[in-house]
Amino acid sequence: MYKVNDNYLKLPGSYLFSTIGKKVKAYAAAHPDRKIIRLGIGDVTQPLAPAIIKALHGAVDEMGDAATFRGYAPDLGYEFLRNAIADNDYRARGCDISADEIFISDGAKCDSGNIQEIFSTDNRIAVCDPVYPVYVDTNVMAGRTGTYDPQKETWSNVIYMPCTRENDFVPELPKETPDIIYLCFPNNPTGSAITGRQLQEWVDYANRVGAVIIYDAAYEAYISQENIPHSIYECQGAKTCAIELRSFSKNAGFTGVRLGFTVIPRELKAGEVSLHSLWARRHGTKYNGAPYIVQRAGEAVYSEEGKAQLRQQVAYYMKNAAYIYHGLKDAGYEVSGGVNAPYIWLRAPRGMSSWEFFDYLLEKANVVGTPGSGFGPSGETYFRLTAFGSYENTVEAVERIKAL
Repeated sequence: MYKVNDNYLKLPGSYLFSTIGKKVKAYAAAHPDRKIIRLGIGDVTQPLAPAIIKALHGAVDEMGDAATFRGYAPDLGYEFLRNAIADNDYRARGCDISADEIFISDGAKCDSGNIQEIFSTDNRIAVCDPVYPVYVDTNVMAGRTGTYDPQKETWSNVIYMPCTRENDFVPELPKETPDIIYLCFPNNPTGSAITGRQLQEWVDYANRVGAVIIYDAAYEAYISQENIPHSIYECQGAKTCAIELRSFSKNAGFTGVRLGFTVIPRELKAGEVSLHSLWARRHGTKYNGAPYIVQRAGEAVYSEEGKAQLRQQVAYYMKNAAYIYHGLKDAGYEVSGGVNAPYIWLRAPRGMSSWEFFDYLLEKANVVGTPGSGFGPSGETYFRLTAFGSYENTVEAVERIKAL
């Protein structure tokens, strides 16, 4: 008889946002007259920018003509998009990244889950705590995390790097030596950012101990402060120790369109083995590429028209973030984030747990957020709100919370 992958059975409960969705759906069904404002999942609400829509229409027309029709995409992605990324996201910032080191995909979530496949299950991972759940859960599925302690909500073979208000929600170098280090900055869920000096310390550390950093830069478009790096490759030596993940979801509203990319420099090697070659082999074997029309839409992100329009969208969401931050701070909440990221991280009031505050907000204010404990043990008593709603709903949600 066939057998299943037992590692899946180790996963506690359902995926965090699936659990939230079920609770909200049940509440909405029981209270059909209530207007629920959702500031939980980091999904954008503004429509695609006109430059992107124009590119999509043009690419669809091409697909309707035999002379310009495209079939399977190249393994790494179309050169027009990879060149645009290399020029605008890297060379413009002084990073020596070439187009052939960029792998186009359908999103950073998939890449952050799939990238662990090229590493041995003997490797030990280190994660920020709190952390985006996909990093840990996909390593659980691979059998890399050991056993789960339901009391501590930790895995025996995972190195947790607490991100607390005492260290400004930026992790310190771990006392135990990891093989794979997951970093996400600007951070989801805390909204914290890391300075160039701090990130350089991580790069130096990884090179020194022989670790690889998987750097999730999905929110780099929201950086507003000058001393915050947009890419890990702004650090000296990063090309020999770091993989970078990027997304078009949050900077260009592609959550429903799906597009992202992973950068693996050719200098990055495990002994004599090129990680670039391993990922290329995996990519070519398991993936047929993002659609041509979507890659053309991605190219439009880097047009002058597209850049201007997307700066306005980012500003729109950051206006929401500022309203949430200042509104709740003025109301007496302990808040952080919202400056270089579209997330506000707040302390649950009156000694409530994260899920108690979730239920309280849903029932009393009809506002949905994300319990901090869902991101790891250090997230307990904290709560995440996103700035991706409409401005009108954001204002209404804050006023409801302040009225409690």
